[in-house]
Amino acid sequence: MSALPPGSTIGILGGGQLGRMLAIAAAQLGYRCIGYAPKGDNVAAEVCIDFFENDWNDTEALAAFASKCDVVTWEFENVPLHTVEAIPADRLAPHPKALEVAQDRLNEKRFVEGFGASPAPYKRVEDETDFARALEEVGTPGILKTARDGYDGKGQWRVQSTHEADGIRFPGVACVYEGMVHFETEFSVILVRAKDGEIRFWDSTANTHHGGMLTSSILPAGELVEAQVEAAREIARQVADALNYVGVLTLEFFATKDGPVFNEMAPRVHNSGHWSIEGAATSQFENHIRAICGLPLGGTETRFVSVDMRNIVGEDALAAHAILSEDGEPHLHLYGKREAREGRKMGHVTRVSHSAPPATGPQT
Repeated sequence: MSALPPGSTIGILGGGQLGRMLAIAAAQLGYRCIGYAPKGDNVAAEVCIDFFENDWNDTEALAAFASKCDVVTWEFENVPLHTVEAIPADRLAPHPKALEVAQDRLNEKRFVEGFGASPAPYKRVEDETDFARALEEVGTPGILKTARDGYDGKGQWRVQSTHEADGIRFPGVACVYEGMVHFETEFSVILVRAKDGEIRFWDSTANTHHGGMLTSSILPAGELVEAQVEAAREIARQVADALNYVGVLTLEFFATKDGPVFNEMAPRVHNSGHWSIEGAATSQFENHIRAICGLPLGGTETRFVSVDMRNIVGEDALAAHAILSEDGEPHLHLYGKREAREGRKMGHVTRVSHSAPPATGPQT
């Protein structure tokens, strides 16, 4: 298939900040974007030429949306599978199989295990009886997670002891119980795969989370991560090839003394790759657009000695412009969200440097 010419239209399922940044990258390459998502604070709409605010199951609206698009992608892995499958298959990238795998934590773990990945010990939990059995077999501490629809720490309950488990009200949906992993740090493997199968990787950052939400991504990631990246990349490469994936794909890992432990997969551009906008030769957003439109991939090499990306959460966004007065030319991205509520990602700031970070640690 030949590359989409300038002026073509890209459809984006989902209206959040990832869709917003994809649309910005698309505009730089001469493409137009149309979004689709249920009614809400759809910040991607501000940078799209048109935006459908309709339910995911509105087949008439989906058909009208698809008719305007030359290619359709998504920015959110919880777009219902039936919604994606309503789009003509020859206009979709990536393939819906990636969503099918990623939307169920149990299927996802089993899928990556087939390529040699080692997830944390886990058990599927359908009810209270299963939960009790999982606690006995996997042990504590652990985490109970809904099998579907969880992200940024939502749908998760930490269990420090069997006694503490008694206080958890079972959510009444399929879950996975995972044993806790002793790790030094977390890291992401982010790749882009072209339609012809070419794969390029960005450098892996050391990631810090709080309450299940990413707070920072830092390069260099440290010796332990660097020693485990190649093994993790090989798993990610096999996953991408098996899915015949087109676009940006992310796999998250724990760096442990025994090697990389798989955490989860995100078939989309990823928060831990935001640093690539300023820090890499080509950002994850531009390369996703290049891939789905059939353009040559851009370089993924890091352009600086050190990179530090921090999320801006909740009411911290109200004072975020003060960051612009700092030394070192910080790069501020605010997403235009109207309500700065607690725990909500409102933006991010990336600091880049041609020198190594100070011995006291990364900038805060």
